[in-house]
Amino acid sequence: MKKIIVSVLGHDRPGILAAVSGALLDNGCNIENASQTILQSVFGSLLLVSTPEDLDTGQLESRMSESLCGMGLDIFIKELPAAKTDGHSSPGEAFIITACGPDRPGLVSAISRCMANHGINITNLRAVFKGGDVPDDNVMIFDVDIPEAVDLAVLNHDLDEITERLQLTINLQHRGIFNAMNRI
Repeated sequence: MKKIIVSVLGHDRPGILAAVSGALLDNGCNIENASQTILQSVFGSLLLVSTPEDLDTGQLESRMSESLCGMGLDIFIKELPAAKTDGHSSPGEAFIITACGPDRPGLVSAISRCMANHGINITNLRAVFKGGDVPDDNVMIFDVDIPEAVDLAVLNHDLDEITERLQLTINLQHRGIFNAMNRI
């Protein structure tokens, strides 16, 4: 089977994921990985999907648009090239970075630039900004993979610089510790 990415955007309402997953199933597709969120009133989803080899992505996009036309969704499908493995990449260790503080332009940019400068991959980001200066109203949670070669002391120093400059509270924790401390 070949792999595709299906992107879906539209005004949020109940039943979108059920309709999209049903349309994919009707076309012989299997959802392998999914990410879905609501940003204010906008539904957004990215789906990694395996399809039959003979299913044309243009046909699938047309069929899905037709079957979901009453829902006001924008659907985009992209075929993925065959995965390349060079044998040299290591995902590293999973960490969680949390940041909160006054809302201002550049928060996501500063932290993501710091991660890029250290060769750290951001695997997931959840950010909610309600505006204003109440720190708990503006929260970012970055899931990151930190390669073994990264000097954590230097990374912490760089995060401290961002903390000072943008008046944030930033915490870096190993995912195992974060999960243990935040277990409900």
